Amino acid sequence: MPRKTAYADQASEELREIVRHAGALLDATAGEADEHIQKVRQRLEERLEAAKDKYADIEGLFDETVATADRMVRDKPYHVVGGSFLLGLFLGWFMSRK
Repeated sequence: MPRKTAYADQASEELREIVRHAGALLDATAGEADEHIQKVRQRLEERLEAAKDKYADIEGLFDETVATADRMVRDKPYHVVGGSFLLGLFLGWFMSRK
């Protein structure tokens, strides 16, 4: 399995940090009796669980995509180089138009 990029690692760590902060906020408001705070706390708990599930799905999809791209580059390197070259030509042509 290829190693994730530094950007993916940074984004992953940032998302984990947000989840940790949200969990700390939930713990800090656990003793509050105000009805509005309880409703907001409940919604935050639900969204936090949904975010954790979605993050796990996205991380799995990202790993699959990276593995597929790596396999394609290893199996057909000339196709990838040719495709990149054509994409560069097209982008250069498109960006140079006025």
